[in-house]
Amino acid sequence: MSRISRSDIKIESNIYHIILRGVNKQNIFLENYDRTFFLNKLEKTKDEYKSDIYTFVLMNNHVHLVVYDKENALSKMMHSICTSYARYFNETYNRCGHLFQNRFKSIGVNSDRYLLNLIRYVHKNPEKEGIAKMEDYEWSGYQEYLGKKKIVNTEFVLEMFDENKTKAIEKFLTFNKGIEREYSDAEFEGEKLTDDEAVENIKRLLEIDNLQNIQKLNKELQKEYIQKISKIKGIYANQISRILGINKSIIYELRKRSRYS
Repeated sequence: MSRISRSDIKIESNIYHIILRGVNKQNIFLENYDRTFFLNKLEKTKDEYKSDIYTFVLMNNHVHLVVYDKENALSKMMHSICTSYARYFNETYNRCGHLFQNRFKSIGVNSDRYLLNLIRYVHKNPEKEGIAKMEDYEWSGYQEYLGKKKIVNTEFVLEMFDENKTKAIEKFLTFNKGIEREYSDAEFEGEKLTDDEAVENIKRLLEIDNLQNIQKLNKELQKEYIQKISKIKGIYANQISRILGINKSIIYELRKRSRYS
């Protein structure tokens, strides 16, 4: 998969991370039958539009999907799913109005590494929310990688680990239990700050007008500032490096320590 920028427009890999959120962060699944309805619709629609699902997770108020859009029909597919599910939900719970927050968000996948780390992030959502361990959570594509096949194309991802399926599954499960050290949650959620927003946030946090002065600080104070900056939601390492004029390898290392210390 060639390296290309992730965005809300079509990219060459045709693999997308889809995020659906309830309007005003409200729950979109109230009962397990709701989740079953959604997955049944997803199964039918992905076949209709000739797409592959590489994984998914259904949380209470949002959904993550990783989709291979073979026929460039992603918008039609998601419109069909969202319309059908919203109609079902409103009729079932005697409500009206929009169910989902705006249009679905699509983030292009630009490399194998990003894809694998994204899939791990999706699988860990229940743990992140304190609901259940990923291997115990019923409403996730992780279950299909354990052998409960229904709608996920597991072969594409497993072949990245090993040609032997048994070994591939073992390596995949080990990988999923690892810790993400390269990407931030904000990158997987499509919530990255623009440079202007990042600069404003940094200045407000550190009460500094000229950010280039951070280059001139002693190493300990520089380290302290970078670790504080790294905790800003939506900021990412390459961006910090660009704004401060500090080598990105230094930023990555300090950011990693900050996140996992």
